[in-house]
Amino acid sequence: MPNINQIADTVASVVDNLTTTKAEMKELQLQQQSLDQQLLQNQTDTNQIEAGHKSIFVAGWRPAIGWVGALGFFYQFILFPLLQWGWSFAQAKGWIDATVAGPPALEIGPLMTLLMGMLGIGAMRTYDKLKGTATDAINGMSRREARLRRKLNKEIAG
Repeated sequence: MPNINQIADTVASVVDNLTTTKAEMKELQLQQQSLDQQLLQNQTDTNQIEAGHKSIFVAGWRPAIGWVGALGFFYQFILFPLLQWGWSFAQAKGWIDATVAGPPALEIGPLMTLLMGMLGIGAMRTYDKLKGTATDAINGMSRREARLRRKLNKEIAG
């Protein structure tokens, strides 16, 4: 029958094998920072290539989406509340019939999706791909189903 010291030594040995040292953790952090910097540099390079393109359809799509998002935010958070106030005032004065609907509000969800993607928050998926994070289960598929779907798609395409 093993004594308590032998059990403690065995547990300590297992724990030592599972944990990393501070130096190893520091090295992993440095590698992670290097990958993050490389990702940012790649995105910067892509942005410069697109911005320098002669075609407005290549160089102008980001500014156009940015302006659409900015106008949407301006309407939703500045103009719309003022319009609502003015509409209520005009209805109270009898200038506008009370049965007439007021100005429409924008759906903020799609607008936020658009702007967050423009601001780079969409880079999280790229980060996941670089790290090799499996996201098939997030899409409601098991890994087996995703593997079978990829295989089927390759057979169809091939």
